[in-house]
Amino acid sequence: MSLNPLTILGQLSESRYWAYILIIPSVLLICAIVVFPILSGIRMSFHELRLNRPDLGTGYVGFEHYTDLLRDRTFIRALTNTFIWVVAGVASQFALGMVTALALNRALRGFRIARTLVMLPWVMPSVIAGNIWALMLDSRLGVINDLLVRLGFITEYRAWFADPSTAMPTVLLIALWQSFPFFTLLLLAGMQGIPEDLYEAAAVDGANPWDKFRFITIPLLKPIIITTVVLRVIGMVNSPDLLIILTGGGPGQATQTLSLYAFQTAYLRFDFGYAGAISVVMMVLLMIFTVIYVRASGVSKE
Repeated sequence: MSLNPLTILGQLSESRYWAYILIIPSVLLICAIVVFPILSGIRMSFHELRLNRPDLGTGYVGFEHYTDLLRDRTFIRALTNTFIWVVAGVASQFALGMVTALALNRALRGFRIARTLVMLPWVMPSVIAGNIWALMLDSRLGVINDLLVRLGFITEYRAWFADPSTAMPTVLLIALWQSFPFFTLLLLAGMQGIPEDLYEAAAVDGANPWDKFRFITIPLLKPIIITTVVLRVIGMVNSPDLLIILTGGGPGQATQTLSLYAFQTAYLRFDFGYAGAISVVMMVLLMIFTVIYVRASGVSKE
Protein backbone atom coordinates (compact mmCIF):
# COMPACT_ATOMS: atom_id res chain seq x y z
CA MET A 1 0.00 0.00 0.00
CA SER A 2 1.55 3.29 -1.15
CA LEU A 3 1.53 6.29 1.10
CA ASN A 4 -0.08 9.40 -0.32
CA PRO A 5 1.87 12.57 0.63
CA LEU A 6 -1.30 14.64 0.49
CA THR A 7 -3.00 12.26 2.91
CA ILE A 8 -0.08 12.43 5.34
CA LEU A 9 -0.05 16.23 5.05
CA GLY A 10 -3.77 16.37 5.72
CA GLN A 11 -3.43 14.21 8.81
CA LEU A 12 -0.59 16.35 10.12
CA SER A 13 -2.56 19.55 9.55
CA GLU A 14 -5.28 18.23 11.83
CA SER A 15 -2.89 17.17 14.57
CA ARG A 16 -1.62 19.24 17.48
CA TYR A 17 1.90 19.13 16.04
CA TRP A 18 0.99 21.13 12.93
CA ALA A 19 1.63 24.50 14.58
CA TYR A 20 5.09 23.39 15.68
CA ILE A 21 5.90 22.18 12.17
CA LEU A 22 4.91 25.54 10.69
CA ILE A 23 7.27 27.51 12.94
CA ILE A 24 10.30 25.29 12.22
CA PRO A 25 11.54 27.52 9.34
CA SER A 26 11.27 30.64 11.53
CA VAL A 27 13.06 28.94 14.41
CA LEU A 28 15.88 27.81 12.12
CA LEU A 29 16.21 31.33 10.71
CA ILE A 30 16.35 32.87 14.20
CA CYS A 31 18.95 30.34 15.26
CA ALA A 32 21.05 31.12 12.20
CA ILE A 33 21.02 34.93 12.48
CA VAL A 34 20.57 35.47 16.24
CA VAL A 35 21.35 32.48 18.46
CA PHE A 36 24.44 31.22 16.61
CA PRO A 37 26.22 34.64 16.50
CA ILE A 38 25.48 35.22 20.19
CA LEU A 39 26.82 31.82 21.20
CA SER A 40 29.85 32.30 18.95
CA GLY A 41 30.59 35.65 20.58
CA ILE A 42 30.29 34.18 24.06
CA ARG A 43 32.54 31.28 23.09
CA MET A 44 35.05 33.70 21.58
CA SER A 45 35.28 35.64 24.84
CA PHE A 46 36.65 32.53 26.58
CA HIS A 47 39.40 31.97 24.02
CA GLU A 48 42.58 33.69 22.96
CA LEU A 49 42.05 35.07 19.47
CA ARG A 50 44.51 37.68 18.26
CA LEU A 51 44.84 37.87 14.51
CA ASN A 52 48.16 39.71 14.76
CA ARG A 53 49.58 37.16 17.22
CA PRO A 54 48.95 33.73 15.66
CA ASP A 55 51.76 32.35 17.83
CA LEU A 56 49.45 32.62 20.86
CA GLY A 57 47.02 30.18 19.30
CA THR A 58 43.30 30.04 20.01
CA GLY A 59 43.34 28.19 23.30
CA TYR A 60 40.78 28.32 26.07
CA VAL A 61 41.62 31.02 28.64
CA GLY A 62 38.55 30.79 30.87
CA PHE A 63 37.58 34.03 32.58
CA GLU A 64 40.95 35.68 31.97
CA HIS A 65 39.49 38.33 29.64
CA TYR A 66 36.78 39.18 32.17
CA THR A 67 39.24 39.53 35.04
CA ASP A 68 41.40 41.74 32.81
CA LEU A 69 38.39 43.99 32.27
CA LEU A 70 38.18 44.69 36.00
CA ARG A 71 41.76 46.01 35.91
CA ASP A 72 41.38 47.83 32.60
CA ARG A 73 41.16 51.58 33.22
CA THR A 74 40.01 52.20 29.66
CA PHE A 75 37.11 49.79 30.19
CA ILE A 76 36.11 51.51 33.45
CA ARG A 77 36.23 54.92 31.75
CA ALA A 78 34.26 53.56 28.79
CA LEU A 79 31.65 52.13 31.16
CA THR A 80 31.22 55.50 32.87
CA ASN A 81 31.05 57.35 29.56
CA THR A 82 28.51 54.85 28.23
CA PHE A 83 26.24 55.59 31.19
CA ILE A 84 26.48 59.34 30.51
CA TRP A 85 26.10 58.83 26.76
CA VAL A 86 22.97 56.69 27.11
CA VAL A 87 21.20 58.53 29.94
CA ALA A 88 21.80 62.03 28.61
CA GLY A 89 21.20 60.99 25.01
CA VAL A 90 17.96 59.08 25.51
CA ALA A 91 16.53 61.61 27.99
CA SER A 92 17.17 64.59 25.69
CA GLN A 93 15.95 62.77 22.59
CA PHE A 94 12.77 61.64 24.32
CA ALA A 95 12.04 65.14 25.68
CA LEU A 96 12.53 66.85 22.32
CA GLY A 97 10.68 64.06 20.52
CA MET A 98 7.70 64.42 22.86
CA VAL A 99 7.58 68.22 22.45
CA THR A 100 7.81 67.90 18.67
CA ALA A 101 5.11 65.22 18.56
CA LEU A 102 2.79 67.40 20.63
CA ALA A 103 3.44 70.34 18.30
CA LEU A 104 2.76 68.27 15.17
CA ASN A 105 -0.34 66.56 16.55
CA ARG A 106 -2.63 69.11 14.96
CA ALA A 107 -4.72 69.08 11.80
CA LEU A 108 -3.33 72.33 10.39
CA ARG A 109 -2.28 73.23 6.88
CA GLY A 110 1.34 72.43 6.15
CA PHE A 111 1.80 70.09 9.10
CA ARG A 112 2.02 67.01 6.87
CA ILE A 113 5.03 68.55 5.14
CA ALA A 114 6.50 69.48 8.52
CA ARG A 115 6.16 65.88 9.70
CA THR A 116 8.13 64.74 6.66
CA LEU A 117 10.85 67.35 7.13
CA VAL A 118 11.27 66.41 10.79
CA MET A 119 12.16 62.86 9.75
CA LEU A 120 15.07 63.91 7.52
CA PRO A 121 17.78 63.74 10.23
CA TRP A 122 16.65 60.24 11.19
CA VAL A 123 16.78 58.85 7.64
CA MET A 124 20.14 60.47 6.88
CA PRO A 125 23.04 57.98 7.10
CA SER A 126 25.23 58.51 10.15
CA VAL A 127 28.35 58.78 7.99
CA ILE A 128 26.89 61.71 6.06
CA ALA A 129 25.41 63.38 9.15
CA GLY A 130 28.65 63.01 11.09
CA ASN A 131 30.82 64.47 8.35
CA ILE A 132 28.41 67.37 7.78
CA TRP A 133 28.55 68.31 11.45
CA ALA A 134 32.32 67.84 11.53
CA LEU A 135 32.64 70.41 8.74
CA MET A 136 30.18 72.84 10.33
CA LEU A 137 32.04 72.63 13.66
CA ASP A 138 35.52 72.77 12.13
CA SER A 139 37.86 74.92 14.22
CA ARG A 140 39.09 76.83 11.16
CA LEU A 141 36.29 76.96 8.60
CA GLY A 142 33.20 75.88 10.55
CA VAL A 143 30.10 77.97 9.90
CA ILE A 144 28.82 77.39 13.45
CA ASN A 145 32.01 78.84 14.94
CA ASP A 146 31.64 81.82 12.63
CA LEU A 147 28.03 82.43 13.68
CA LEU A 148 28.81 82.11 17.39
CA VAL A 149 31.68 84.59 17.08
CA ARG A 150 29.51 87.07 15.15
CA LEU A 151 26.74 86.77 17.74
CA GLY A 152 29.19 87.28 20.60
CA PHE A 153 28.71 83.91 22.30
CA ILE A 154 32.41 83.03 21.90
CA THR A 155 35.43 85.25 21.24
CA GLU A 156 37.38 82.86 18.99
CA TYR A 157 36.92 79.71 16.99
CA ARG A 158 36.87 76.58 19.14
CA ALA A 159 37.91 73.01 18.45
CA TRP A 160 34.79 71.44 19.94
CA PHE A 161 35.92 67.84 19.48
CA ALA A 162 39.47 68.46 20.74
CA ASP A 163 38.43 69.83 24.15
CA PRO A 164 37.59 67.14 26.76
CA SER A 165 35.03 69.46 28.38
CA THR A 166 33.06 70.02 25.16
CA ALA A 167 33.60 66.83 23.12
CA MET A 168 30.92 64.68 24.79
CA PRO A 169 28.26 67.45 25.02
CA THR A 170 28.85 68.32 21.36
CA VAL A 171 28.45 64.72 20.18
CA LEU A 172 25.34 64.40 22.37
CA LEU A 173 23.83 67.46 20.68
CA ILE A 174 24.51 65.93 17.27
CA ALA A 175 22.98 62.63 18.40
CA LEU A 176 19.97 64.61 19.66
CA TRP A 177 19.52 66.27 16.27
CA GLN A 178 19.80 62.95 14.45
CA SER A 179 17.70 60.72 16.71
CA PHE A 180 14.85 62.76 18.22
CA PRO A 181 12.67 62.08 15.11
CA PHE A 182 12.59 58.41 16.16
CA PHE A 183 10.63 59.37 19.27
CA THR A 184 8.62 61.97 17.38
CA LEU A 185 7.40 59.47 14.78
CA LEU A 186 6.28 56.78 17.21
CA LEU A 187 4.86 59.11 19.86
CA LEU A 188 2.95 61.05 17.20
CA ALA A 189 1.49 57.82 15.84
CA GLY A 190 0.38 56.91 19.36
CA MET A 191 -1.17 60.33 19.94
CA GLN A 192 -3.20 60.11 16.77
CA GLY A 193 -4.66 56.83 18.04
CA ILE A 194 -6.03 58.44 21.21
CA PRO A 195 -9.79 59.15 20.86
CA GLU A 196 -10.58 62.87 20.79
CA ASP A 197 -13.64 62.18 22.93
CA LEU A 198 -11.41 61.67 25.95
CA TYR A 199 -9.97 65.16 25.66
CA GLU A 200 -13.41 66.69 25.09
CA ALA A 201 -14.80 64.94 28.16
CA ALA A 202 -11.81 66.10 30.21
CA ALA A 203 -12.34 69.69 29.01
CA VAL A 204 -15.98 69.52 30.11
CA ASP A 205 -14.76 68.46 33.56
CA GLY A 206 -12.49 71.50 33.69
CA ALA A 207 -9.16 69.86 32.86
CA ASN A 208 -6.43 72.20 31.61
CA PRO A 209 -3.87 71.20 28.91
CA TRP A 210 -1.38 69.96 31.53
CA ASP A 211 -4.05 67.76 33.15
CA LYS A 212 -4.96 66.30 29.74
CA PHE A 213 -1.32 65.57 29.03
CA ARG A 214 -0.68 64.07 32.46
CA PHE A 215 -3.81 61.96 32.91
CA ILE A 216 -4.72 61.05 29.31
CA THR A 217 -1.78 61.34 26.93
CA ILE A 218 1.00 59.90 29.09
CA PRO A 219 -0.96 56.87 30.45
CA LEU A 220 -2.21 55.90 26.98
CA LEU A 221 1.25 56.35 25.48
CA LYS A 222 2.93 54.30 28.21
CA PRO A 223 3.43 51.09 26.15
CA ILE A 224 4.91 53.13 23.29
CA ILE A 225 7.16 55.09 25.66
CA ILE A 226 8.48 51.88 27.23
CA THR A 227 9.18 50.32 23.83
CA THR A 228 10.86 53.38 22.32
CA VAL A 229 13.06 53.98 25.35
CA VAL A 230 14.25 50.35 25.42
CA LEU A 231 14.95 50.35 21.67
CA ARG A 232 16.80 53.67 21.84
CA VAL A 233 18.89 52.58 24.83
CA ILE A 234 19.91 49.47 22.91
CA GLY A 235 20.72 51.62 19.88
CA MET A 236 22.79 54.10 21.88
CA VAL A 237 24.78 51.35 23.61
CA ASN A 238 25.48 49.38 20.44
CA SER A 239 26.11 52.14 17.88
CA PRO A 240 29.50 53.88 17.95
CA ASP A 241 29.14 55.30 14.43
CA LEU A 242 28.95 59.00 15.33
CA LEU A 243 31.77 58.65 17.85
CA ILE A 244 33.97 56.89 15.29
CA ILE A 245 33.43 59.68 12.76
CA LEU A 246 33.64 62.68 15.09
CA THR A 247 36.06 61.85 17.91
CA GLY A 248 37.34 58.29 17.73
CA GLY A 249 36.92 58.13 21.51
CA GLY A 250 39.07 61.19 22.15
CA PRO A 251 40.36 63.56 23.15
CA GLY A 252 42.13 61.19 25.49
CA GLN A 253 39.24 58.96 26.55
CA ALA A 254 36.64 61.71 26.95
CA THR A 255 34.18 60.07 24.54
CA GLN A 256 35.26 56.44 24.82
CA THR A 257 32.24 54.11 25.16
CA LEU A 258 31.92 50.33 25.44
CA SER A 259 30.77 49.81 21.86
CA LEU A 260 33.57 51.98 20.51
CA TYR A 261 36.13 50.25 22.74
CA ALA A 262 34.95 46.83 21.56
CA PHE A 263 35.16 47.98 17.93
CA GLN A 264 38.66 49.39 18.34
CA THR A 265 39.83 46.31 20.25
CA ALA A 266 38.60 44.02 17.48
CA TYR A 267 39.51 45.99 14.36
CA LEU A 268 42.52 48.05 15.45
CA ARG A 269 44.20 45.70 17.95
CA PHE A 270 42.74 42.57 16.31
CA ASP A 271 42.09 41.07 19.75
CA PHE A 272 38.73 39.44 19.08
CA GLY A 273 38.74 37.44 22.31
CA TYR A 274 38.96 40.54 24.49
CA ALA A 275 36.48 42.39 22.25
CA GLY A 276 34.11 39.44 22.66
CA ALA A 277 34.31 39.78 26.45
CA ILE A 278 33.44 43.49 26.21
CA SER A 279 30.50 42.67 23.95
CA VAL A 280 29.20 40.01 26.33
CA VAL A 281 29.34 42.50 29.22
CA MET A 282 27.35 44.97 27.09
CA MET A 283 24.75 42.32 26.30
CA VAL A 284 24.36 41.35 29.96
CA LEU A 285 24.00 44.99 31.03
CA LEU A 286 21.35 45.60 28.38
CA MET A 287 19.43 42.49 29.43
CA ILE A 288 19.51 43.56 33.08
CA PHE A 289 18.37 47.09 32.18
CA THR A 290 15.53 45.86 29.98
CA VAL A 291 14.17 43.44 32.60
CA ILE A 292 14.35 45.99 35.42
CA TYR A 293 12.95 48.84 33.33
CA VAL A 294 9.99 46.86 31.98
CA ARG A 295 9.13 45.43 35.40
CA ALA A 296 9.48 48.81 37.13
CA SER A 297 7.22 50.42 34.55
CA GLY A 298 4.51 47.85 35.23
CA VAL A 299 3.67 47.59 31.54
CA SER A 300 3.91 43.78 31.63
CA LYS A 301 1.03 43.65 34.12
CA GLU A 302 -1.33 45.74 32.00
